[in-house]
Amino acid sequence: MAEENTSTENSSDDQYVVLARKYRPQNFDDLVGQDALVQTLTNAIKNNRLHHAYILTGIRGVGKTTTARIIAKALNCVGLDGKSGPTVHPCGVCENCKAITEGRHIDVMELDAASHTGVDDIREILDGVRYKPTNARYKIYIIDEVHMLSKSAFNALLKTLEEPPSHVKFIFATTEIRKVPVTILSRCQRFDLQRISIEDLTGLFKKILGNESIAFDEEALHIIAKAADGSARDGESLLDQAISLGGGKVRTDVVKNMIGLADRNQVFELFENLASGKVDKVINNLQEQYKNGANPMTLLQDMINITHMLAKARIIPSSVNDASLTENERDFCTKMAPAVSIAVLSKIWQMLIKGIGELQIAPVQIDALEMILIRVAYSASLPTPFELLNDVKKNSSLGSSRPFETAAGAPQNAPAPAPAMPARVETPRSDTAAAPLSSGIFKSAEDLVAYLETNRKMLVSYALKNDVTVHEFSDGFIKMTISDKIHPDFIMNLHKILTEATGKEWKIDILRGHLGETIADRERAKTEEDKRNIMEYPLVRAIMAEFKGAKIETLTRRVDLEETADGEAENEMFFEEEN
Repeated sequence: MAEENTSTENSSDDQYVVLARKYRPQNFDDLVGQDALVQTLTNAIKNNRLHHAYILTGIRGVGKTTTARIIAKALNCVGLDGKSGPTVHPCGVCENCKAITEGRHIDVMELDAASHTGVDDIREILDGVRYKPTNARYKIYIIDEVHMLSKSAFNALLKTLEEPPSHVKFIFATTEIRKVPVTILSRCQRFDLQRISIEDLTGLFKKILGNESIAFDEEALHIIAKAADGSARDGESLLDQAISLGGGKVRTDVVKNMIGLADRNQVFELFENLASGKVDKVINNLQEQYKNGANPMTLLQDMINITHMLAKARIIPSSVNDASLTENERDFCTKMAPAVSIAVLSKIWQMLIKGIGELQIAPVQIDALEMILIRVAYSASLPTPFELLNDVKKNSSLGSSRPFETAAGAPQNAPAPAPAMPARVETPRSDTAAAPLSSGIFKSAEDLVAYLETNRKMLVSYALKNDVTVHEFSDGFIKMTISDKIHPDFIMNLHKILTEATGKEWKIDILRGHLGETIADRERAKTEEDKRNIMEYPLVRAIMAEFKGAKIETLTRRVDLEETADGEAENEMFFEEEN
C-alpha cells in the first residue's frame, strides 16, 4: 500500500481524506489478495499480449474500479523520460499517470452505467472510438457496474467490442456478472477478484495505522476484518469509524460496541451453556449481553459461526491452527470440539438457521432470540436419535419378552412379539432364462409378492397387493377378486410368471365385484398394530413424552444374518419419528 496517495486529494492539509480514498492502491504491488490477477496482467504486459477488453467481477469494495485505473496507467505510462512503453510498474509521476489518478485524463473515460444506462450514452462513447487518443498511447473506456446497461445499450456495444480499433481498450467492472449477456462476456477477458482474507485485511490495517501513527488493539483489527467480509473498502470505512469513536485509537471495546458485537468470551460461555442444556444460565448470559449493547441478530449469527467452527474443528482438527482464528477461538475449539458430537452440532445449526427467519419477523427480537435459544438448549440436552435407538436396542426386544419377564417367568405388560417378516426368495439373475423353482415354493400370496418384488416385476406386484383380494391360495391354484381398474394383461402376465417360476401350470379363478381386504390393507393394519405395540415399551413412552407432538411414522424390520445363541435369527425393529 502506498504510503501517500499522489492525488490532489491530499494536497490540502485542512481537508480530511477518508482512509479508503487516501490509501487506494496506485500500482499492482499495492493490490491486496489478488495475486492471480496481478500475475496474469503482469505476464500479458511483459509479453505484449494485451486483450482489447477486460471484465472485472467481484463483491463491492474488493478493488474492481481501482484495478481498472491501474491497468489504464500501466498501458499509458511513459515513464520519467517520456519514452517508456507499457509497464507493470507505472511511475505515478508522469503526466499520464497523474491525470489518470486524478480522474482528468482526456483519453481515459469512466462511465457509471448505473446512471447512464441507455443506448444514447453508449453511442456517445462509440462516436469517439474511431478517433485516436490525444495524449495517451491507448484510448481506454472504463464502464463501472456494466450490468446496469439496457439491452439495447449492450447490443450497440457488441460490434465495436468485437472489432475495436487497435488504439482502444475496454475495461468493465461489475458485481453482478450473471446479468451481463454472454455475448459481451465472450468478447472479454474475465477476471474474478477474490474476497480478501482476514489475514490480508489485518495486515493492510496495520500498515495503514502504522503510516498514520495510530495505536491499536490486535483483536480490534481482527474483528473489523471479519466484519468487512472480504471487502477492503468496507474494512477501511469501519477502521475510520473506529478511530473516530476511539479518540484516535482503535480499541477492542469500542469496536465491539460499534459493530454491535458482544464480548467474544461471553458468546463462548453462552454457547457452552447452550450445548450443555443449562437453560437458566443461557437466559442470564443473553440478558447480560443484551444490556451491554449486543445486537440479537449479530449474536445469533455469531452462534451460527461458532457452530460451524466447532464442527470443522471436530472433523478436521488441524483447522484449529488456522491463521484466521484468534487465540481465544483456538482455545475454545480445543476445549469444546471433543465434547460436542457432530449430531448435536448439526441439530444446533439447523435450529439456529431457522431462527434467523423467526428473528426477522419477530416484533421484539431479543424475546424471539430467547425462545430460540431455550428451544436449542432443551433440544441439545436430549439424546440423539442414534443414542435413543441404542437404548431401545439394549432395553427392549420385539422378538423376545425376556426384558419384561417377572420372577415367575410371566411377561409383565409386554406386547406380543411381532411375527417374522415373510422370507424373500432370492433367485439368481442371469442373461439366460432362470431354471424353474421347486413346486410348493409359494406358501401364500405374500410369498408370491416377495418373489415378484425380488425379481423386479413391480407392475404385477403392485396390482397383486393393491387391486386384488385373494380368497384361496394353494400350490397350483389361486382364487381372487380383481378390481375393474386392473390392467387387462395382469392375469396373463401373472400366469406366465408362475409357470416359469414353478415349472407347472397354475389355475387362476377370477371373480368380479367389490374388493375385500387386500394384501396392502393387511400390511397397513399390521404396521399400525406394531406401532401400538411399540408404544407400550416404557422407554418408547418416555421418548414420545419428551418430544411433544411426535409420532411414529415408519417401522423397519431388520433381520440379521448372524444366528443367536438359540439358533434363531434375531429380529430388530426400529422406528423413525417425525416431529
